Amino acid sequence: MMGWGFGNGMMGWGFGTGFNGYAGNGGFWWMGLVGMAIQLIFWLIIISVGVFLFRRYFQRPSSGSHGFDNALSQLQERYARGEIDSEEYQRRKADLLR
Repeated sequence: MMGWGFGNGMMGWGFGTGFNGYAGNGGFWWMGLVGMAIQLIFWLIIISVGVFLFRRYFQRPSSGSHGFDNALSQLQERYARGEIDSEEYQRRKADLLR
């Protein structure tokens, strides 16, 4: 009894191992790997964008940021060179520490 199906799986019904000569013969197994790789790349991009946005918008800058350190070091250098006096140095340092 042959039936109308493709291949010889399920007693002649359905898509058995003989479907177009590829299923079960190793014809398109790599397409599953390509699909998984595309999904992995997609989710890695989504997670990376999420982490970037979180860091950019939800984290407050620390008091030891580069701009603050640079301004304080420039103030110390000006005081060391004698460009400003002690009173001016203390006033500007207090302004920076606020």
